Amino acid sequence: MTTTRELQNCIDDMVDERRGILAADESAPTIARRFASIGVESNEEARRQYRSLLLSTEGLGDAISGIILFEETLTQKSDSGQLLPELAWANKIVPGVKVDKGLGPLPGAPGDKITFGLDGLADRLESYKQAGARFAKWRELYPITHHNPSTLGVRANAEMLARYAAQCQALGIVPIVEPEVLMDGDHDIDRCAQVTERVLRNVFSALSRHKVTLELMILKPNMVLSGSTCSPQAGTEEVAERTLQVLQRTVPAAVPSINFLSGGMSPEQATENLNTINQHSAPWQLSISYGRALQQPALQAWKGSPDNASACQAALLKRAQLNSLARQGKYSADME
Repeated sequence: MTTTRELQNCIDDMVDERRGILAADESAPTIARRFASIGVESNEEARRQYRSLLLSTEGLGDAISGIILFEETLTQKSDSGQLLPELAWANKIVPGVKVDKGLGPLPGAPGDKITFGLDGLADRLESYKQAGARFAKWRELYPITHHNPSTLGVRANAEMLARYAAQCQALGIVPIVEPEVLMDGDHDIDRCAQVTERVLRNVFSALSRHKVTLELMILKPNMVLSGSTCSPQAGTEEVAERTLQVLQRTVPAAVPSINFLSGGMSPEQATENLNTINQHSAPWQLSISYGRALQQPALQAWKGSPDNASACQAALLKRAQLNSLARQGKYSADME
């Protein structure tokens, strides 16, 4: 099979009018914090049990088309002995993997961050592909302050995303390109829109320089929101309008799908905003790649106990189904 055909098959399997992506790729420190919130120690067995539980949720593939896994999950097995990527695909959920190696400070740009992981990426991608991953994800982070992100920060992060995406496509792996403008801070929605537009312009300029095929990638951006401590907060209609305005100014129509990150929104807020966005017309599929906004109710139902397995899966399935409705602009708050 040619590389282009592999990429197109993956896009075809992941992009439709009703499903989204589940982000279950929390790093070791992040999953430890999530588990600590429910009184569970984060060890390899606990993580295996929890992620196996998510993937074995009956009917999940009707609302979820892809799952981003952490590296260790690729080689873990369910209680019945099935590799977790195989379990995902048995439910028509395409397995993918987080490939970046976390954040650090960007020299020369105080307050800005840069993501590590390009060294050895080609070899790691080959091994992930052998383990069943068909797409990858790389995240760059943009804090908003009076001085950030700087011009250097915006350009350096865009370059990293483009180099990663080009390497993925060369090996037949669909890249999810994730430039996340953080909602942390007291900035208003105008400032978020300004920064997000600048970030996305630079990202697509870098993708063009590196000859990334836009039809064979997925964009995972933030919505345009008020900062988390800003008062007053912009309403859902303004969020939808400003988000679409920025995307229409910066994202070529060739990109098949835009899958928003939840970025600290509550599960209900993330679903409501998605629903309002999808009540407007756009040239792309507008979907989700939510982590906490899909998993938080499931985690709280699970609490680390096998006795709560059914409740955990029911909570996950409910949020997935509500977001599927929001994908179609058919969600309402009374469904909660």
